[in-house]
Amino acid sequence: MSANLDIISLGCRLNLVESEAMRRLAGAAGLDDAVVINTCAVTNEAVRTARQNIRRARRARPGARIIVTGCAAQTAPDDFAAMAEVDAVIGNQEKLTPQEWRTLAEEPDANDAPTIRVNDIMSVRETAGHLIDGYGDHARAFLQIQNGCDHRCTFCIIPFGRGNSRSVPVRIAVEQAQRLAASGHQEIVLTGVDMTSYGADLEGAPTLGALVAAILDQVPAIARLRLSSVDGAEIDDQLFERITGDSRVAPYLHLSLQSGDNMILKRMKRRHTREQAIELCHNIRSRRADVAFGADIIAGFPTESEEMFARSLDIIDEAGLQYLHAFPFSPRKGTPAALMPQVPRAIIKERAARLRAKAADALHDFLEELVGREELAIMESGGRARLGNFASVKVTNGETATIGAACQLRLSARAGDLLIGEAV
Repeated sequence: MSANLDIISLGCRLNLVESEAMRRLAGAAGLDDAVVINTCAVTNEAVRTARQNIRRARRARPGARIIVTGCAAQTAPDDFAAMAEVDAVIGNQEKLTPQEWRTLAEEPDANDAPTIRVNDIMSVRETAGHLIDGYGDHARAFLQIQNGCDHRCTFCIIPFGRGNSRSVPVRIAVEQAQRLAASGHQEIVLTGVDMTSYGADLEGAPTLGALVAAILDQVPAIARLRLSSVDGAEIDDQLFERITGDSRVAPYLHLSLQSGDNMILKRMKRRHTREQAIELCHNIRSRRADVAFGADIIAGFPTESEEMFARSLDIIDEAGLQYLHAFPFSPRKGTPAALMPQVPRAIIKERAARLRAKAADALHDFLEELVGREELAIMESGGRARLGNFASVKVTNGETATIGAACQLRLSARAGDLLIGEAV
């Protein structure tokens, strides 16, 4: 692979997986002297960040080709093609095909106009089986099992960047997990856009629970299987049993919650109520006490009153959330929520800050409870490690530890958002 190929991955874990796949495809095609920006479109801020990275890349690499892809490129290709810094814009499906990278490698270094190859993402029906693995920082392996989304939440532009839901067949996913385990990965993270919708498009409609069971049963070498963001309304019975009853499933769930108020949830077109989300957390924790929960919550969704927002604050305690991604609402053109009565930006910003402050208190209380325990962790770079419950640990004697190795840690203190521990 070329040392002159840089890939900048923005946004979700799935983008990280796909960036690794693109690195291999571009290297195999012989693409040289290029910067690829894999964009995110989830908020207006994400799009702004993409533009900043494009301009920064041009300043840093004035002679390199700048190639833009990802969800923001898929949903607004002409906007990125209009940037003077950009040489090519390719879609989310195109970026995962070997032929696209061979074509890019063969194109002249300079063109009168940027290349735009972005197809109708809604026409895509399959997830490429040969591109379902990615390694990130090598501490853990990412296994893409699903892409796209069939739901139409009123605030979300992502279905238009990713297309309809499509799943990797169970056999292919299990075989890939076996290869990842054989290469030494102790932890595998399952990723997707709407992961709990897994399997509905496959013959026999296997559920996510069935896939998780197949991986755990057929790949005994995995020390830990972690789930990325899940929709609590779609957790099937078999998945619930594995989460609560199999110690190899990481004791951490990140829920796509979005709000703690039922009217706002209804206006978002979410498929759960406040009460159902709280009950799910209580039911899982009653069966497995060491499970930690994270959630996404949007502050300042259109029509959100102070009373409605207070219910989002309260659900942190009522559901027992330890980790929170608090997003200030960002109206995305083309979504129904952009046409609803908007909350003033200053109020949105203030509410997001209050959510983050409360979430920080909840996280610190949770970490304090872990001090004095011994826990299994996966080593990361820089002398860090990650517990099954997602807590990050600074390992005092971990500088020479092998990245990706499973080790037992004795936790001695909390320092801000980190725990301090030593390998036993």
